[in-house]
Amino acid sequence: MEWHSIEEPELLEATESSRKGLSNKEVKVRQRKYGLNLLPEQKPPTLLKIILNQFKSPIIYVLLIAGSVSLIIDEVVDAMFIYGVLILNALIGTVQEWKAEQNAASLQKLLKIFALVKRNGHETTVSAEELVPGDVVLLESGNRVPADIRLIQTNRLEVDESLLTGESMVVIKDTKLLTTATPVSDRHNMAFAGTTIMAGRGLGIVVNTGMNTEVGKIAKAVTTTSSAKPPLIIRMERFARQISAIVLIAVIILGIIALFRGMQIQEVFFFAVALAVSAIPEGLPVSITVALSIATRRMAKRNMIIRKLTVVEALGSVTCIASDKTGTLTVNKQTVKKISLPYQLNFKVTGEGYNGHGSVLSLEDGKPSDREQELLKTLCSMAILCSEGSLYMKNKEWKFNGDAMDLAVLAMGYKLQISPEELKTKSQILANIPYESEYKYAATFFKENTSINIAIKGAFETIVALCEQVQTIQGNEALNLKALKRQNEVLINEGYRVLAVAFGQVEEVYDKEKLQPECVHHLTFLGFLCFIDPLRPEVKEAVQKCLEAGVKVSMVTGDHPVTAFGIAKELDIADSFEQVIIGKKIEQFESSNHPEFLNILQKARVFARVTPLQKLQLVEGLKNAGNFVAVTGDGVNDVPALKKSHIGLAMGSGTDLAKDIASIIIANDNFTTIQTGIEEGRYVYDNIRKVIYLLISTGGAEVVLFILALSFGLPLPLMAVQLLWLNIVTNGIQDKALTFERGEPGTMKKPPRKPTEGIFNEQMVSQVVVSGLTIGLIAFFVWNHLISSGYAEKEARNLLLLLMVFLENVHVFNCRSEKKSAFKIPLSRNYFLIVGVFLAQGIHILSMYTPMMGNVLEVNPISLKEWFTFFGLALILLAVMEIFKWIRSKSPLQKRL
Repeated sequence: MEWHSIEEPELLEATESSRKGLSNKEVKVRQRKYGLNLLPEQKPPTLLKIILNQFKSPIIYVLLIAGSVSLIIDEVVDAMFIYGVLILNALIGTVQEWKAEQNAASLQKLLKIFALVKRNGHETTVSAEELVPGDVVLLESGNRVPADIRLIQTNRLEVDESLLTGESMVVIKDTKLLTTATPVSDRHNMAFAGTTIMAGRGLGIVVNTGMNTEVGKIAKAVTTTSSAKPPLIIRMERFARQISAIVLIAVIILGIIALFRGMQIQEVFFFAVALAVSAIPEGLPVSITVALSIATRRMAKRNMIIRKLTVVEALGSVTCIASDKTGTLTVNKQTVKKISLPYQLNFKVTGEGYNGHGSVLSLEDGKPSDREQELLKTLCSMAILCSEGSLYMKNKEWKFNGDAMDLAVLAMGYKLQISPEELKTKSQILANIPYESEYKYAATFFKENTSINIAIKGAFETIVALCEQVQTIQGNEALNLKALKRQNEVLINEGYRVLAVAFGQVEEVYDKEKLQPECVHHLTFLGFLCFIDPLRPEVKEAVQKCLEAGVKVSMVTGDHPVTAFGIAKELDIADSFEQVIIGKKIEQFESSNHPEFLNILQKARVFARVTPLQKLQLVEGLKNAGNFVAVTGDGVNDVPALKKSHIGLAMGSGTDLAKDIASIIIANDNFTTIQTGIEEGRYVYDNIRKVIYLLISTGGAEVVLFILALSFGLPLPLMAVQLLWLNIVTNGIQDKALTFERGEPGTMKKPPRKPTEGIFNEQMVSQVVVSGLTIGLIAFFVWNHLISSGYAEKEARNLLLLLMVFLENVHVFNCRSEKKSAFKIPLSRNYFLIVGVFLAQGIHILSMYTPMMGNVLEVNPISLKEWFTFFGLALILLAVMEIFKWIRSKSPLQKRL
């Protein structure tokens, strides 16, 4: 039923109700039929289920198998280390997910309120849960609307619908009939569940309760919408499959070689398993967690609160941001930015927000002439006299209260050196006509000397119809309606909300009680006040940085298309009105995968007059078009889109539900924070790649070393405990230190990674192969030299283990950048790495001089000459990788990358 488009008699007939309300008996019948006015609560997952979810990953499966096999072959230390890693990871993940699992509970809170209704012909207060369709509800200032209500009587009723529409301007309600096609945001004869009555009173019939309300439809969309999987999870799952296959193949090859060398089958099995366990980067999950935690702390300092660790990296993958306008791109405070006197005499107003900071200047930044100043002050004074609210400075802070448009007028007064309080005190105000939709203006009668004057502001069409003349620079002139209409249209097309201001006199002396709308006529038109919710000063630069980084920025708003386009054009988001799409256009497509719909999304940059479900469809379409989508929002209206997006970004000032659903909260509601978050997300992904590069190349080098040693009939180069020592001590310290890298300059000049791109791209594969082979070959030739020179196996392994520690110490500096020379990256960018390298080397040297560790690792002290010799050999790796990077930098492929 299109409740907003039917007359009251038809409404009462359809709901089988009357202005006297329902009987208690009828209410019980309807409660059985429709159910209680509640939203379904989604049961949160149990703690056990959340814990088990932490183990649903291929790399975790591989590590579980590796740990189990280690126990079978009595490698207890290996097994305990692997299980310790898994438990730490599960603990961190469980805490994060437990906090994040909040959904429809916040929506439910919206309806846990009370309502004043008519039952059995009498007014009574009942719980909102008990309301049924047909109930007659009385609304007054301060109430939360308990259900969807068709209004049948209003008295200056104003409602805050930002929870549903995202727009901060209060909506003035009336009972006028609307067309069936009127969108939710324009249904002025309806009051919707969860919204707040800001002023006035109203009477209406409940037409929808529970899941049938607009809030209920959103709740249903939330419960049926699945969240997107973060790209880091997708990439790590693919990586786990790849590394498992590579290790398996390498182990099989080694096993076959060992069998041909005459080793027993059982001995080959134990050896192969030990090597596989050492080659698998069991420290990787903890390193990733550390990298994400570091980035989370950095983001927190930038007003970005991360609720799920994996989304930190996901921000760096964003290809499209569907941003809310109000409060995110703008300051969420109406401001007079332009004053337009008749005819086309325009002035700009500097400053924004509810304060007196700023001034009125000509378009050329000049000071207005004395006559222009006089006209501006007259216009401003008249607008102030018919504005309510208060704006004043107290303890060096601006305090304000009242309607957004009225506050903007008061702020403009201060910029023209007019004190609103003094002006109203000086003027003898006799009566007021508050703004009502019936009149579309607000007026004030005030006495000056012996005459009674009228100050009036409101809709241009209404004000100009009451005027006979225009005040200009030359004086009062006859009104040119055509010219003023054209002037009004120009201002609207520039994206402004426009109020017309006029002045007049009451021809006869009336009693106060007789100062009514009938007295308002024969006025003088003074000019236009042009309002806009101005951009945050820093947002334009942030949007530009996103565009330079290849991230498409789209604006999604419930605001008017012209207003939205004005903001988008100023931000360089859109340059043509053809890039603006209204919500009804989205609604025409039944499928979010329709080719024509995807084509529209490819070109559109601004989506105006968008409803919550249209926003959800829009996000689905953007994802189907191949984008990795981040969505910003603050109200209940944004919740389905926040959940459906790859990354939901809730504003800190938003509703509890939006913050519960979103994976990231923007504490300062500022788009700039999103841009810095994308930058940090790219940094953390680069750091994760560096850790993987280090672990896989060194693990691969160990495999190369063993393959070559077995192939040439040499003894096993390292014992299982020595392999574990390398992985735990050297890489186990250095890979954590590598996660503290601050990021390379120019990261935001590169396009975003494709969501389908794996960790093992051409760049990663080539550098892992070159570095892994280099480390493996250096170690093999040294091992071969030591054995052929007559060194005992124990002594040779002692020296080889030291060489491997050195090689990994050196290699970590190669891993700081995949492209740049190690010598071009300042050490100051990561002091933790320097400490980590010295710590790893120091611990190994200490183990040589500690009897207990020496017995376990089979290591002994060495001479200073040997130490310098093996340090020099390790530097060969640095030289090889520097040459490799230089060669790649000259190739056409590298330049494209």
